[in-house]
Amino acid sequence: MNAAKSGYRVFSANSTAACTELAKTITERLGVELGKSAVYQETNGETRVEIKESVRGQDIFIIQTIPRDVNTAVMELLIMAYALKTSCARNIIGVIPYFPYSKQSKMRKRGSIVCKLLASMLAKAGLTHIITMDLHQKEIQGFFSFPVDNLRASPFLLQYIQEEIPDYRNAVIVAKSPDAAKRAQSYAERLRLGLAVIHGEAQCTEQDMDDGRHSPPTVKNATVHSGLELPLMMAKEKPPITVVGDVGGRIAIIVDDIIDDVESFVAAAEILKERGAYKIFVMATHGLLSADAPRLIEESAVDEVVVTNTVPHEVQKLQCPKIKTVDISLILSEAIRRIHNGESMAYLFRNITVDD
Repeated sequence: MNAAKSGYRVFSANSTAACTELAKTITERLGVELGKSAVYQETNGETRVEIKESVRGQDIFIIQTIPRDVNTAVMELLIMAYALKTSCARNIIGVIPYFPYSKQSKMRKRGSIVCKLLASMLAKAGLTHIITMDLHQKEIQGFFSFPVDNLRASPFLLQYIQEEIPDYRNAVIVAKSPDAAKRAQSYAERLRLGLAVIHGEAQCTEQDMDDGRHSPPTVKNATVHSGLELPLMMAKEKPPITVVGDVGGRIAIIVDDIIDDVESFVAAAEILKERGAYKIFVMATHGLLSADAPRLIEESAVDEVVVTNTVPHEVQKLQCPKIKTVDISLILSEAIRRIHNGESMAYLFRNITVDD
């Protein structure tokens, strides 16, 4: 189908071939052609975007997957959005399956909330709507001045468990830290399985990081108001590492939203092995798999790592055959179709809970 006749077009803002695969899959499902554009880097490192066809008065969907070079991908998205805005596109919708800087959504010491900054930049560039998937913190939606559809990958991962793990009825869903317990509980309740939580000194969570309330630093001989006596806070001390729940003789399925540095997952797998789990799966929506992640996974007690194709990871799969991919292009293409046609998005969120 000619996208111009349907009143919308789909573009890819990526300059690397590996990152355009998801865009091609989505356009094939929609039965439209990928919009004609050129995205490339100048010799001096600047990003240049050229729109090769008219977009006046149309709904434009920009699909942007985030590779390892995050900042280049962000600039490609911003420049393409602005180019479409100045070309008189009616609506510009960003399809960003993995939203970058989502871990920087809270104040840390004297840092900044970078995710809020990025939301403001996208709005200024011309975006009018965003489709994303499994935001690291759901409160991030409040950073935007326009609608955000935060889709969920859990139905696809649950389907994988039911179809690809033969003895999944003998499995237990595991949260590798108390922070992930709600997500794990949601999976366990849907699959009618048991739940286990790893807790103890080996875990380092975002909540343990300084958020600036310890500043300014203590100064010797500082003047203190004689009548001011604040309660003394007891320092945190984590207990010895424990597994709350029975995993002996069972399949352990660790669930999370992002798997990037895999040390914590590898450590969790070793603990579960010691507690008697005979097979260990790790499931996450976004497989960033940075640094030596493929090698660490290959050498670990983890039997299989299952991630979606929100982030390109073909190179990592070649390095580690334990990594498997679940395709989520179906829900993204359906979201594009419904938004363009003005249809309700409720169907895509049926039976979805806040904790998914």
